[in-house]
Amino acid sequence: MAHDENLPATTQHFIDLEEQFGAHNYKPLPVVIREARGAWMTDVEGKRYLDCLGAYSAVNQGHCHPRIVAALVEQAQRVTLTSRAFRNDQLPLFEQELCSLLGYERMLPMNSGAEAVETAIKLARRWGYQQRGIPDGQAEIIVCDNNFHGRTTTIISFSSDPLYRDGFGPYTPGFVSIPFGDVAALEAAITPRTCAFLVEPIQAEAGILMPPDGYLAAAAKLCKERGVLLIADEIQTGLGRTGYLLASQHERVLPDVVVLGKALSGGAYPVSAVLSSSEVMSVFAPGSHGSTFGGNPLACAVSRAALAVLRDEELCQKSATLGGPLLARLRAIQSPYVREVRGRGLLIGIELDRPARPFCESLARRGVLCKETHDMVLRIAPPLVVSSADLDWAVEQFAAVLAGS
Repeated sequence: MAHDENLPATTQHFIDLEEQFGAHNYKPLPVVIREARGAWMTDVEGKRYLDCLGAYSAVNQGHCHPRIVAALVEQAQRVTLTSRAFRNDQLPLFEQELCSLLGYERMLPMNSGAEAVETAIKLARRWGYQQRGIPDGQAEIIVCDNNFHGRTTTIISFSSDPLYRDGFGPYTPGFVSIPFGDVAALEAAITPRTCAFLVEPIQAEAGILMPPDGYLAAAAKLCKERGVLLIADEIQTGLGRTGYLLASQHERVLPDVVVLGKALSGGAYPVSAVLSSSEVMSVFAPGSHGSTFGGNPLACAVSRAALAVLRDEELCQKSATLGGPLLARLRAIQSPYVREVRGRGLLIGIELDRPARPFCESLARRGVLCKETHDMVLRIAPPLVVSSADLDWAVEQFAAVLAGS
């Protein structure tokens, strides 16, 4: 990147260092954050920004929540890592609390969201062989067009976005893609080789794409009738983002398998998890799957605090309460550029008729940080601790930018 004379020297210094020594696999906005608290971030020049991205839902509880930070510091002074070769006193409590909170019998902790999706894939395949009698090596998982489940080699193998796939083949077989939101297509795609249907309740990365009402409930009913696991990837939609602990709960669906990450630790540490029934999870035997850092005591202590914050501060209800009015106010903005405003809770997308990046840059100059997704969509997903006054101010900034002023 060429030196930008319009950027402050300190900001440009950090940008230049990253451009010189870092891999160029991201294109961040030219803002260098030094501190963050709650819903607000401060850059190296001292300018404050309202965070309307929320680290892709990782900081639902707000940046540097004091209870989560305190749990991290306290646990870090005791023991951070034992590996799973030994037991620790935090993992059993984390397992119990997360399963009880969401209504599942067992969970398996990992680190990143992509690792959790990989875990769910392995779980579904082995379950298909052991419980459904699918011939070895022939299990298929149905996925949706425009999905985003991570960037590992296996996961990009069933992506429909060339950006994630090109140059990374050969690809992993065993996946069948269908249109998102189409129950008839799901029914037609299920065969005796199908072990699971992997779906995002809302396709966040694809542009906050909403399925038709009743879609997830109909898919769950169909999967149950056909003996197929329903796997919900709730990494971005889960833990309060859409107004419920799980977005699946909007249709009273309890998926056979649910995948969590991001907000599971409040953004303080990489933590993810897969939850399911005892019957499904029983296919994992000692040595069949694992991770050195998965279930480490530091991660578990942090996640326990993050879950307590969600509960005690009623952040799910806050997302539901703030999300409806925010969606309505954004829809009321008069703009020649806006095609559609859609979302649920505090997960909202503004689809434009042109690339969204310049609008993100204009918003950043006004003190609002958000990011484009799928080129033409502004993704809005602030920390759930954001205030109504903060959102009122943010809407004013969106209105000004979208009006062209």
